[in-house]
Amino acid sequence: MKNIAKKFLTLIITLFIVSLLAFLAFQVIPGDPTTKMLGTEATEEAKAALRAELGLDGPALSRYWNWLTAFVTGDMGTSYSYRMPVAEMLSDKLPITFLLSVMSFVLTVVVSIPLGIWAGSAKSKAADVAISALDQMVMSVPPFFIGILATWIFGTVLNVFSTGSFISYTESWSGCIGYLILPACSIAIPRIAMTVRMLRSSIIAELQKDYVRTARSRGADRGQILSRHVLKNALIPVITFLAVSAAEIMTGSIIIERVFAIPGVSQLLMTSISGRDFPVVQAIVVILAAWIVIVNFAADILYRLADPRIRVR
Repeated sequence: MKNIAKKFLTLIITLFIVSLLAFLAFQVIPGDPTTKMLGTEATEEAKAALRAELGLDGPALSRYWNWLTAFVTGDMGTSYSYRMPVAEMLSDKLPITFLLSVMSFVLTVVVSIPLGIWAGSAKSKAADVAISALDQMVMSVPPFFIGILATWIFGTVLNVFSTGSFISYTESWSGCIGYLILPACSIAIPRIAMTVRMLRSSIIAELQKDYVRTARSRGADRGQILSRHVLKNALIPVITFLAVSAAEIMTGSIIIERVFAIPGVSQLLMTSISGRDFPVVQAIVVILAAWIVIVNFAADILYRLADPRIRVR
């Protein structure tokens, strides 16, 4: 419990530092939101009045504290461009991005773990070579290219998918999930290949260890050795890798949304950056950072539960 408490404290400190850096970064980058909102012909008096209205005329640290205390209560500020609460703007977009990320992660786990176990325990040399070659080829292809290829094959050639015909989860959960299957597969395929490769290598390494030879000498068959001994140890490094994948999948989801015209946070993030709409960008950056930090925290806890040696240390 002491180690978990320390990790949780580290999580809080990390989120605090990320929020501070995200806030300060948008204070020093070139560009004035008042100029973007009023135009280049606006007078300095008009700009000063708008800065006061938006709360941009105070010291940076004071504005950061006001923003942070409001953010933790659910008030993410007001968009400069749309003049509406940021939380309201994100309320129907973040769930789509999170759903896409979760679907991609579930696909990665459900497909890669059985394939990795089979690949690591396969005795066929031809199968081993084929798996290695296929893994290497798939890992080298970026998700956005897979998405473009999938759009062309299933949209243009087979005509079973239409980009832009997105169905929101508020209208139909099945329709929304059906539309997100191809984007989720595009994100998951390279991750599946990486996970299979790692799990395969981990299983092969475990099979060479002394405890496996001892189990064989006691009459245990290959299936028993795999299920009772090898898999538990082989999956430990894979847990960490899957945690990293879960974190990276979120950023990958934002990129793939552009390919499939999914109304998640990607379009809003791009337009807010170009429009110097700092409250929107800050909220999205902090939420993404929180997702990454929390996922890694959960993975660390699972890692400690899976490997008693870490808890002892």
